[in-house]
Amino acid sequence: QVQLVESGGGSVQPGGSLRLSCAASGSISSFGDMGWYRQAPGKQRELVALITRGGDTNYADSVKGRFTISRDNAKITVYLEMNSLKPEDTAVHFCNYRGLRNTYWGQGTQVTVSS
Repeated sequence: QVQLVESGGGSVQPGGSLRLSCAASGSISSFGDMGWYRQAPGKQRELVALITRGGDTNYADSVKGRFTISRDNAKITVYLEMNSLKPEDTAVHFCNYRGLRNTYWGQGTQVTVSS
């Protein structure tokens, strides 16, 4: 059984920073793409950032220059460093692992940006 366990969410003021982590465990390899998605109330889930095993990255336009995704292949863990947070970043953030055959999701962690 595969599990993705997220941590690091919370509440911050605009301009603040948070670091999300997601550790994968179970019958899973380090070869898949890993990423972060988010879903705000009343909106569809959207891609925030994606990273391949080789380190290639892709970001949503709304977070470019503010967020940085990274991963530790030995630990099958992905991180999201979020800086200069804005109220519109408020959402449940989900970790994602996409392998050759299966896709897995974490349970989600709440990020709230408010003054």
